[in-house]
Amino acid sequence: MDNSTWRSNHTAWVDFILVGLFHQSTHPALLCLVLFLIFLMALSGNAVLILLICSDSRLHTPMYFFISQLSLMDMMYIFTTVPKMLMDQVMGENRISAPECGMQMFLYVTLAGSEFFLLAAMSYDRYVAICRPLRYPILMNNRMCLLLASGCWFLGSVDGFMLTSVTMTFPFCHSREIHHFFCEVPAVIKLSCSDTSLYETLMYLCCVLMLLIPVTVISSSYTCILLTVLRMNSAEGRKKALATCSSHMTVVLLFYGAAIYTYMLPSSYHTPEKDMVVSVFYTILTPVLNPLIYSLRNKEVTGALKRMCCVRPATQDMAK
Repeated sequence: MDNSTWRSNHTAWVDFILVGLFHQSTHPALLCLVLFLIFLMALSGNAVLILLICSDSRLHTPMYFFISQLSLMDMMYIFTTVPKMLMDQVMGENRISAPECGMQMFLYVTLAGSEFFLLAAMSYDRYVAICRPLRYPILMNNRMCLLLASGCWFLGSVDGFMLTSVTMTFPFCHSREIHHFFCEVPAVIKLSCSDTSLYETLMYLCCVLMLLIPVTVISSSYTCILLTVLRMNSAEGRKKALATCSSHMTVVLLFYGAAIYTYMLPSSYHTPEKDMVVSVFYTILTPVLNPLIYSLRNKEVTGALKRMCCVRPATQDMAK
């Protein structure tokens, strides 16, 4: 094989083809419309939640600070994948260049990793609030909240840089069809011509570590919370604590369940169709569900929304 043929078959700096969700759909236009509406719902829901938390002084607490960070991550998360997918469907183009693929991969992995650690930080916050209420203002002061949030973003970006830089340096074979709707690491790795078994093992260990540390923090925190709640004399306090924690645990189960399937189950459990369905669940549906989970079941958030909606009419009446 001459050098020109080898380069044409193995160079990484060529366009990839995203097979996407619309490839097997019998009604691609309808699916495109549904995804667009979900995208708008996710953006508006998370944006409203961030606006409420920033504007209402009653929500200026560590718990809502972390929820605002989660909403910001969810907005960026869905922005990383859905607009490109919708534009490709509208324009009839399903190609993505290697630099664009690398950037999408980096953002996706960074945000996923950051959210892993943020959910752990949120569980620690609930542990301190319920189990150590007298020390809560000291342990969860503004400096500590900023430090925890910054640490989550930093660890996520380190994970994104490591996985993306290694994945995108592999030589890729002649077929560059990514059987996915975005550049997810396992889907891109399948296109490599070289032996990736060592890298896949290291990636598996990295993902185990990324999941094991937060899961340990979350499980320990909620075990202590459950024991404390069971000892509470106040039925109202017990109900409020369980409502707050159940919302958080719902988000944890949705996000971690999909991540465990994607990165920790053996390849024999995976098919391109299953992988895309699971990815839709935690890259598109979870950003829509999170603001609903944290708002509909939270009286403080619904109260803040009512106050915000009533501000303008009251202001207009005073002006008259």
